[in-house]
Amino acid sequence: MIETINKQITMSATDKTVDPDLIDQFITRGLKEDVGEGDHTSLACIPPDQTSHAKLLFKDNGIIAGVSLAEAIFKRVDPNAKLDIQIKDGTSVRYGEVAFFVECNSQALLKAERLVLNSMQRMSGIATLANRFSFEIEDLPVKVIDTRKTTPLIRFLEKWAVRIGGCHNYRDGLYDWIMIKDNHIDACGGIPQAITRVKEYFKKNNMELGITVEVRNLMELHQVLDTGGITRIMLDNFELPLLREAVKIIDGKFETEASGGITINTVREVAKTGVQFISSGALTHSAQSMDISLKVIKEME
Repeated sequence: MIETINKQITMSATDKTVDPDLIDQFITRGLKEDVGEGDHTSLACIPPDQTSHAKLLFKDNGIIAGVSLAEAIFKRVDPNAKLDIQIKDGTSVRYGEVAFFVECNSQALLKAERLVLNSMQRMSGIATLANRFSFEIEDLPVKVIDTRKTTPLIRFLEKWAVRIGGCHNYRDGLYDWIMIKDNHIDACGGIPQAITRVKEYFKKNNMELGITVEVRNLMELHQVLDTGGITRIMLDNFELPLLREAVKIIDGKFETEASGGITINTVREVAKTGVQFISSGALTHSAQSMDISLKVIKEME
């Protein structure tokens, strides 16, 4: 089963695969949370050998995400479940359109229903917002990237949805990229000290990661430039004129990133300053879930 899930995930996230173990664990936890000792309503009402057909119906316009996850969930509860996919992940969907039809054991179908809907509603909402961000800057040489402002334990789903929508992931967590922020700088005595200690840590532990340093003003920017040895400079909450000036000062020596309260309404003007990356927590924390329903039907349409 893991191999099947991995194939589905790779098709839906071409730039970065999702760990199939995370998917498997998520389905296990999600079903346990919702089903517990059993779906007593379905067990009481529906014969155990009955099969049903259903359709996944969108009640919003947007970008669909989570179809391959839904297929993995249905196949977990019924290995013989069959999906007839009408609209693939990353595709525009309109109100009233059917994403897929599913044929499944009836009890299993209803057991999986809420986990499928909750996951797809959240992922599709994020993918839709990410698509809007991507559209705003599509003609400019900049990437919009997400942050760690995600829902605990389902970050991998939300970051997957960001990619499906056309934006990009930053770091997955604290372990795969060094980000020296204001609290780190203040806690260790300054920017040069922080960068130096990171380099010493790398040498001691025989490791190498990308390094971003957050700066809050031009004075801190010059401290980073004088110290060097980093990957990217994050220009945090810079007003547009100051952001343009900072990009010119950096002059390609390091990667540039704008951050701080960036929304769909401001992202294009920020992109026009010449920064290479724009990080926005809004991609995940401000996305509105899409309205989706699963309807049992008597015959396939």
